[in-house]
Amino acid sequence: MIKVLYNSLADNHHGEENAAKIKKLSGYEDAEFVDLIKADLREILSRSDDKIVLAGGDGTIHFFINKFGGKVPEHPLYYFPTGNGNDFKNDIKEHDSDEVVLLNDYLKNLPTVSVNNCKKIYFLNGIGYGIDGYCCEEGDRLKKQTTKPINYAAIAIKGILGKFKQRNAVVTVDGVEHKYSHVWLTATMNGRFYGGGMNIAPAQDRLNTERKQSVVVFHCKSKLKTLMVFPSIFKGKHVEHKKMVEVLTGHEITVAFDRPTPLQVDGETYLNVSHYSVEAKQTENV
Repeated sequence: MIKVLYNSLADNHHGEENAAKIKKLSGYEDAEFVDLIKADLREILSRSDDKIVLAGGDGTIHFFINKFGGKVPEHPLYYFPTGNGNDFKNDIKEHDSDEVVLLNDYLKNLPTVSVNNCKKIYFLNGIGYGIDGYCCEEGDRLKKQTTKPINYAAIAIKGILGKFKQRNAVVTVDGVEHKYSHVWLTATMNGRFYGGGMNIAPAQDRLNTERKQSVVVFHCKSKLKTLMVFPSIFKGKHVEHKKMVEVLTGHEITVAFDRPTPLQVDGETYLNVSHYSVEAKQTENV
């Protein structure tokens, strides 16, 4: 039997509807659908005769990871992308939209983040802190007002032009402190992409054996220069602007801003964040 796991709350409660797209694949017509919100994942993943497929976007994988306690199932777990951004799918480039991919190896050794000294959260793609967090906050607010697609690029432009104020930041990587002024964003990445296609950390390898994370600091006093360079993030060319963008790598990372700022973890928004700490963490099979 094929069981398809989905998050009923995903995409404004369209998670089950989106997951049903898998029925278009040959052999999946009679699949059984199970809501992650209510499911006993350990019981489901203990059934060796079932094929288990996780259907959804980055947020659904993020939800699964954390509900499962950051552990990696021994049972094969497949992934079928149905989300809007699908930064994970873009990063691994191992399948087209009509295929499933084996997920287990990508869940090993995931990093964790602690936001404002709260509980640790496992993340799949990365953390956006600064104008990217601001964009998620504004996007969440607009989603409550309209069913139309959210134009995050337009939100970012308005933010750069005045609604978002640059921060001063202290970034500590493996014990070494770095200070920056006029910071637009400080992202810590396990993969290369976030924000629905932004190649923010083009050199990052999510399967690197050292488990190093990339910290991308975008800082510039000039709004005009920022507007000129910002679109190059989508192709990963922003890192060529060395005076504006610095990339650090390490295992233990703390980022602190001089005033509270929104933050996003795999697309999930957190408000009034003063600092976050990342740690590369070994996971266990279950």
